[in-house]
Amino acid sequence: MIRENKLYDELSIGDTESVKRVCTANDLFVFAHASGNLNPLHIPDDDEHDDHEAVAPSMWVGALISSVLGNVLPGPGTLYRSQTLRFLDRAHVGDELTITVTVKEKLPNSVVVMDTVVKGRGGETVAEGVAEVLAPERKVRVDMEELPEIVLQRHQHFDHYIHSCEGLEPLVTAVVAPEEKESLGGALLAARHALIRPILIGSEPLIRQAAHEAGEDLGMFEIIDIPDHVAAAGRAVELVHEGYAGAIMKGHLHTSDLLHQVLKSKGGLRTSRRMSHAFVMDVPGLDHPLIISDAAINITPDLATKVDITQSAIDVALALGIQKPKVGVLSAVETVNPQIPSTLDAAALSKMSDRGQIKGGVVDGPLAMDNAMDAEAATTKGVTGLVAGHAEVLIVPNLEAGNMLAKQLAFVSGAEAAGIALGASVPIILTSRADGEKARLASCAIAVLYRFWQENGFPVGSRLAEAAE
Repeated sequence: MIRENKLYDELSIGDTESVKRVCTANDLFVFAHASGNLNPLHIPDDDEHDDHEAVAPSMWVGALISSVLGNVLPGPGTLYRSQTLRFLDRAHVGDELTITVTVKEKLPNSVVVMDTVVKGRGGETVAEGVAEVLAPERKVRVDMEELPEIVLQRHQHFDHYIHSCEGLEPLVTAVVAPEEKESLGGALLAARHALIRPILIGSEPLIRQAAHEAGEDLGMFEIIDIPDHVAAAGRAVELVHEGYAGAIMKGHLHTSDLLHQVLKSKGGLRTSRRMSHAFVMDVPGLDHPLIISDAAINITPDLATKVDITQSAIDVALALGIQKPKVGVLSAVETVNPQIPSTLDAAALSKMSDRGQIKGGVVDGPLAMDNAMDAEAATTKGVTGLVAGHAEVLIVPNLEAGNMLAKQLAFVSGAEAAGIALGASVPIILTSRADGEKARLASCAIAVLYRFWQENGFPVGSRLAEAAE
């Protein structure tokens, strides 16, 4: 937006301008960083069950006045001399504030006196005062859109999933080989948050040593002493068949050793669907979670495997409460090119979705990464449809592409990555030693929510779920 200022001679008594601004949680986080004021009354809590309502700092409210003076009236080039303020009410996250400045008096030497007022919800006065400013000395026109964007590293989507599990029974989870402190610590952390009830299967001496190193007490947890990793994974599968465990969690063993037992033809946990993995990414600045599949199990999936990958990713999205997930099937380009096989698979998946062979979501492809995630890029390239620029699920061409995409988001963009393996009769939690606490908790929470969806056919938090409770 181009703004043109007003010089001293162009101002008249009574000139007035107003700007509206909604107070957001991000505003308060940014102000806390910039000012150093960490008063907990001013720090939003992403816990939607917490009664705490953050109060906007009064000086943040006052700073809104300077934005009107500097941007609108008199506009660019204005400098403060003084500002008085009286705070009569409080502003909170979600409030729409109206900031008004009015020319009250013109003094010599380009000094202008302005009445200033900020009104909040219901029209009540939040703050009022008088500003003395130096009017701009020269005429300028300024593009107000050229400020660099700030992205805050908040992970409110994962917080939401963890809180969504409150009130549900902890998911009994067979934890295979939690024989070092990271893998054991992740399981016990999830247990403390009442997400899972772990059964620890592995070498009991190593498990207890890991607990000692981590300062953990294993008194209340069941331990099944099976030193051999393959045998421990087999026992975890048996616990599922016995109806005792509703999920399996990978500890300190090779993924292949675990999946071999899960996928064995006799006594395994196979279903009619090919196993795949879905990363659920909580990306700072993105207003929805981003699901990426498959970046961990299937190396070069064929079309039939991609059908199962896509359906499983949609199922995860549905379990997380995303209605009619928008699925972008990625390739290097957004047009079908016989020389790029992934574009042919993408087009086939899109048509199969149209014909009901893939259910529950809207699938479109091929899409390049830019026009899958950015609406402006999609518009520029003439890519239309419900998914273009708004993808919530990304289906990657192969494991290499998915792995690089997920790690780029995690290590360059500050995203947290959680996820589960799908296609077995129960969710398989595959955590990494590089995962932080929030990612470990989120992986367990996603497994809980997915298992609830498997058993009930609707997600936690839906009207059906509320009625069932």
